[in-house]
Amino acid sequence: MKITILTVGKLKEKYWKQAIAEYEKRLGAYSKIEVIEVPDEKAPENMSDKEVEQVKEKEGQRLLAKVKPQSTVITLEIKGNMLTSEGLAKEIEGRMTRGQSDFTFIIGGSNGLHKGVLDRSDYALSFSKMTFPHQMMRIILIEQIYRAFKIMRGEAYHK
Repeated sequence: MKITILTVGKLKEKYWKQAIAEYEKRLGAYSKIEVIEVPDEKAPENMSDKEVEQVKEKEGQRLLAKVKPQSTVITLEIKGNMLTSEGLAKEIEGRMTRGQSDFTFIIGGSNGLHKGVLDRSDYALSFSKMTFPHQMMRIILIEQIYRAFKIMRGEAYHK
């Protein structure tokens, strides 16, 4: 089992890095885990729609270059499927039962994901209709992946 969290931008703050490191350590008992950061595209504050699309395309190319052909891609999207923690566990477990063992979760940049990345997605996941800082979303995602494994194993963490 291999889990990759692929994200646009770098974590700068020590406390975010420490939280990620803690969950990487915890997940190590269940799966290989890797967090890959691709550079975000520098962009001015007030961009035209065309400029936004260009930024998303460049970031999308960087993301797609890191996706393995055999990987099951789960994109984080506001318009994706909202699941409970148990529902996420069931989704991952069902895919594992069907022989999928390499998962890539993708978190886009501040402008969202390019159509090319969305087209490569095997499953669109949403944690909320709200917008979260990308740094915080990484923590929420990795914690929920960890929680999903605990649920799949019938362990007590999720209660």
